[in-house]
Amino acid sequence: MSKNKLEKPAKTGAKRISRAGFWLSPVLFLLIFGGILAGFAIKMGVSNMLGTFMSTAYALLIETCLYIMAIAVIMGAVAALLSEFGVVTLLNHILNPLMKPLYGLPGAAALGIVTTYLSDNPAILSLAEDAGFRKYFKKYQFYALTNLGTAFGMGVIVSTFMLGLKNVSGNVFAAVLIGNLGAVIGSIVSTRLMLMHTKKIFGVEEYEDAPVVGLSSSAPSGGKRPGIGMRILNAALNGGKSGVDIGLAIIPGVLVVCTLVMMLTNGAPEGGYTGGAYEGVGLLPWLADKAEVVLKPLFGFSNSGAVSVPITALGSAGAATSIVKVMADAGSVTAHDIAVFTAMCMCWSGYLSTHASMMQALHRPELTGRAILSHTVGGLIAGISANWLFKLIELIF
Repeated sequence: MSKNKLEKPAKTGAKRISRAGFWLSPVLFLLIFGGILAGFAIKMGVSNMLGTFMSTAYALLIETCLYIMAIAVIMGAVAALLSEFGVVTLLNHILNPLMKPLYGLPGAAALGIVTTYLSDNPAILSLAEDAGFRKYFKKYQFYALTNLGTAFGMGVIVSTFMLGLKNVSGNVFAAVLIGNLGAVIGSIVSTRLMLMHTKKIFGVEEYEDAPVVGLSSSAPSGGKRPGIGMRILNAALNGGKSGVDIGLAIIPGVLVVCTLVMMLTNGAPEGGYTGGAYEGVGLLPWLADKAEVVLKPLFGFSNSGAVSVPITALGSAGAATSIVKVMADAGSVTAHDIAVFTAMCMCWSGYLSTHASMMQALHRPELTGRAILSHTVGGLIAGISANWLFKLIELIF
């Protein structure tokens, strides 16, 4: 009898906890989700809000996702060819003494820097799918490729765009070089912070298992190795096929995350809300303006409006550069600003909208939060480094 009496209160307590959890989770979610929608609706209107959600997602699918898929297919083919003919092995041997002390990664990772600098962040995923590239990485190193690649994504596009700006006071060429150096510093910080986390999860001994995708060997088992023409064709087509898979894998992350980021970043068009793509409530730039007292000494911007550039780069480097052009045409941009813009646009390059999809493609979505946190710090360090490097060079010359 005494035993049964003791058990009943425990069961009752468990039921109470279960009932509380049953109601708490959905109610909290509905309150938060409803609050977010209400914030957009009050500012934009319900019909405009819904129209912008759909239009932005569609525009991102057509203009961004298909573009990234095309890049992934081409870079997948290139990666397979580089692996097939031993270029990855050669780069790993030559650059290992440089990449290891700077980034804590094998020399083959330098190929990821080159591919993303010439294209965009997800290009490094095409390399990651290649067995000949993947075999050089230990598990803890492999997932830091997301941070490394993102830090150099759209590098040549951002740099070329900045060099072509008119009506900018100061030496733009020197500013872009300093900006690139700042992005390198930011990339080191971001990658190293990510490695500190992944070491705790995976240890430092286990190597990453290469996927069986047939990219690094064109010869059929037990048969004669095909000629050079067939090796090129097989490697390129197999590598391109992996790029299609990557392009499909990143679509959900880009559409969901980037749509939200763009709507939080962009404001209303001149004529008011229309429900078109890329409209928004301008919350992130507003928050940046409130933090100008802290941000101005760190980045040295010549005016408060400049803060909106790196904030926009969180979601899209392309959108951020369009803001720079408007400011340059108005004569409100200096070479000092260009140095910081280049560093932060290149290092961040829309990482909030791509990190989730990139980690999803690597089958490690649980690492997304840490990757984003590490890269946030890296991008801030990139901008601060460019600011103070520019000031130092001004003092010397």
